[in-house]
Amino acid sequence: MTTLVVGATGATGRLLVEQLLQRGENVKAIVRTTDLLKDVVKNQDGFSEVQASILELTDAEIVEHVKDCRAVVSCLGHNLTFKGIYGQPRLLVTEATRRLCEAIQATHPEKPVKFVLMNTTGNINRDLAESVSLAQHCVLWLLRLLLPPHVDNEKAADYLRTKIGQNCEAIEWTAVRPDNLTNEAAVTEYELHPSPTRSAIFNAGKTSRINVGHFMTELVTDNEVWNKWKGQMPVIYNQENENMK
Repeated sequence: MTTLVVGATGATGRLLVEQLLQRGENVKAIVRTTDLLKDVVKNQDGFSEVQASILELTDAEIVEHVKDCRAVVSCLGHNLTFKGIYGQPRLLVTEATRRLCEAIQATHPEKPVKFVLMNTTGNINRDLAESVSLAQHCVLWLLRLLLPPHVDNEKAADYLRTKIGQNCEAIEWTAVRPDNLTNEAAVTEYELHPSPTRSAIFNAGKTSRINVGHFMTELVTDNEVWNKWKGQMPVIYNQENENMK
């Protein structure tokens, strides 16, 4: 079976693709520009790519791409430029999530397809009524007002929570929430929590992109890990050394 990855050429998506291939998984990537993953895939037979913008594909084309995939992973995000933050499409992640999920449902899979969404600790899991300070609520309100990508992240996760829910026969989902993203060369120990254990605004932790890729790979390939976190929005932090706390 195959895992479909969107956002595969991003800083985290590339690491996810590499780790999936190292596990012997087949990977299909939808990318706007081909050949950007050459150094990652190294001509591995298990990799294929489709040159397209996910939102420009027709419904029928997306159905064809998700057909026979046992998992779909979205590492989509907005470029940190003025155009990327304030230009169109402002709901890139949300619309891609919606269209991919609708395509999965249209294939009527025999078993639920795993859908993994890369999200952020800045987004509250409203299913759990997570405790957030008044000051953080105020900052989040400003982020919603000033930064469209933050709203996009919230709406994408809300789509999975409210539209797909916990009892969809075609899709099971997880929204992975890393904190402040860093670049590291190797996978290190990391912690997983159902909700943030620190303020994403005033006391942010660190999460390496390669650890995010590792956890998402675990979700795709290890059913025990998947069954523990499906239908949830796990938070991932790099594990801190005791003398650093």
